[in-house]
Amino acid sequence: MNTKEKNFVSAVVYLHNDGARAAEFCAAVAARLAEHFAQYELVAVDDACTDDTVEALRAWGREQDAPLTILHMSLHHGLENAMNAGLDAAIGDYVYEFDSTVLCWPQELIFAAYRKALEGNDIVSVCPSATRSGSELFYKIFNANSHSPYRLRTDAFRLVTRRAINRVHASSAHLPYRKAAYAASGLKMADLEFAGRLTEKPAGRFSLAIDSLALYTDAGFKASMGITLCMLALALAELLYTLVIFFTGHPVAGWTTTMFVITVGFAGLFAVLSIAVKYLSLLVDLTFKQQKYLVESIEKIQK
Repeated sequence: MNTKEKNFVSAVVYLHNDGARAAEFCAAVAARLAEHFAQYELVAVDDACTDDTVEALRAWGREQDAPLTILHMSLHHGLENAMNAGLDAAIGDYVYEFDSTVLCWPQELIFAAYRKALEGNDIVSVCPSATRSGSELFYKIFNANSHSPYRLRTDAFRLVTRRAINRVHASSAHLPYRKAAYAASGLKMADLEFAGRLTEKPAGRFSLAIDSLALYTDAGFKASMGITLCMLALALAELLYTLVIFFTGHPVAGWTTTMFVITVGFAGLFAVLSIAVKYLSLLVDLTFKQQKYLVESIEKIQK
């Protein structure tokens, strides 16, 4: 009796110079999917690999039953844009997003995430119990300034429904930070936790962190307002100081007026910068929706 799940699932895997580990990871994922699902596919995103990653993956793909799609990016796009391309190519009702090929989590969590999604969760994140201090600080700042009811955290991989993908793509064709976009979608999210931590530190995350804070939170605006208030307080203190100097009979010609104008001018400057930051964040929000990725070719491999 065939008790496998009938829903079609996709697994999107990001690759950039992963070597033989890419084929090993895909084999492990495919084995778990074949165990539980009647229909599935693997979509590997070749983000301009320069080593033997693609060759090793091709050799494995020719020996396994499920269809393997390899997206060859025209140039190195980075994790988020490359994964956007992979999500556009995936056709599953449920889509696994694997940002790394490091298997530092129990493989049974692949199907556990699917069962959690069947409970009504459109986004299921599989997260380690321990995180790096830098990541923990970033998520504290992000969650404190985000309007989403869901608290983001470090995750190893996630499972999203087709509805979640369609919802976020309806607001933006290309997502600069998928995790934050899912959290802001209004759909139900859930976490699964495993003991341990991620063993590989992703590259280029600092710039992504800055971008995501600007796009999905009010952190930049609040920081600018804080600086503005500090400068205003300094301006008032300077005004009081200059008045004391003036009325005690020890004024320096032109000094009082000059210092007052300078301090008030700086306060006004930071106030203008606060407003500019707010509007620039909106302009960036509109601009990123027009970002594109370039796919050189799409390769289909099946036994």
